[in-house]
Amino acid sequence: MLVLAFVLGYLLIALEEFTKINKTSIALITGVVCWIILYFSGISTDVLQHELINQLGEIGGILFFLLGAMTIVELIDAHDGFNLIVQLIKTKNKKIILLIICTLSFFLSALLDNLTTTIVFISIVHKIIRDPKEKIIFASLIVIAANAGGVWSPIGDVTTTMLWMGNQITTSSIIRHTFIASAVSVLIPLIALSFKVKGTLELDRPISSKAQSKNAGFFFFTGLGALLFVPLFKSITGLPPFMGILLALGVVWLVSELIDKTKDEEERNQTSIDAVLKKIDTPSILFFLGILLAVSALSSGGVLMSFSKILSNLTTNTSYITMMLGLSSALVDNVPLMAAAQNMYDLSIYPTDHTLWLFLAYTTGTGGSLLIIGSAAGIAAMGLTKINFFWYLRNVTLWALLGYISGWLILSMTLGS
Repeated sequence: MLVLAFVLGYLLIALEEFTKINKTSIALITGVVCWIILYFSGISTDVLQHELINQLGEIGGILFFLLGAMTIVELIDAHDGFNLIVQLIKTKNKKIILLIICTLSFFLSALLDNLTTTIVFISIVHKIIRDPKEKIIFASLIVIAANAGGVWSPIGDVTTTMLWMGNQITTSSIIRHTFIASAVSVLIPLIALSFKVKGTLELDRPISSKAQSKNAGFFFFTGLGALLFVPLFKSITGLPPFMGILLALGVVWLVSELIDKTKDEEERNQTSIDAVLKKIDTPSILFFLGILLAVSALSSGGVLMSFSKILSNLTTNTSYITMMLGLSSALVDNVPLMAAAQNMYDLSIYPTDHTLWLFLAYTTGTGGSLLIIGSAAGIAAMGLTKINFFWYLRNVTLWALLGYISGWLILSMTLGS
């Protein structure tokens, strides 16, 4: 029943274009119904409540991180910070701009994380691309690039960080072995989808006073520096990333307040935190909540652990197991899948930097790009640019799959598996 409810919920979310029912409402209902099914499955109320509270801790961390990152990005935009990037783009060729943005997403994701990187670059795309269809293409490739970029850095993706913190991988090994494979997984869909982007920009570059330009540049680098501070904060303190993003938000908010004191009332009304918070995409955050509740129910119900064991029984080849886990991460969150795999495979049998862990880092990191709902970055992009599930399935999934398989083959040759 639990799996059936989950699948039905995902199906209704995917059919949003046809049902005309907002996906957020379906996600919230699915998340709660999955936990109700667990309640009637015979698990004691005390155990279930304890498990739910534990899961809510992780879910809340993700939601607070998302809220903090989105608010910082909106604050940068309110102060015209992204106009600095727009002004630095000298070419008007859309294909070249697409290449630049995907390359920056790929590398910046290794320093930030795929979710924050996606939010930042989609915000930039909104500033420079007018055609809604082209915005969706840009956003889709940003998701693919950000997910792949998080693979080859121990702080770029939650699953890679889990492996790093669990001593399953080392920094030098993950960079050396997975960088090329990750780059190839982006390059193939980038080349294929670039043919759908044609012509040049029709861009009206904003003309600002020197004072405004100074504030825009200052705020852009302040906001970006605050975002870059988050992984450093985690490494130094060991506290979860949402604590770092909340601290970063507080600092950026304070800077915004100090800058606003020098402005007239009309300008303050546009850049105040009250105005910025109204722009936050609350339905996307609630959509996240519903999806994560549903996936956490599968994890608590032992479904994901059972699934991992089924894969292990099908084949003993670790590269094939990790490939199938990666494909599975397009449907369910890769974090509980990674947690299940870490519990199944012992470090005494599969030591640090074993091929199993390196394959697992690549497949669970890039596999989420196969469907728009397969990663946190994809879900965020779905809300920010209104990407339709079936549009992504028709236009992007095949190329993302080819990139995924190509990277996996390169990794197989590199690791000799």
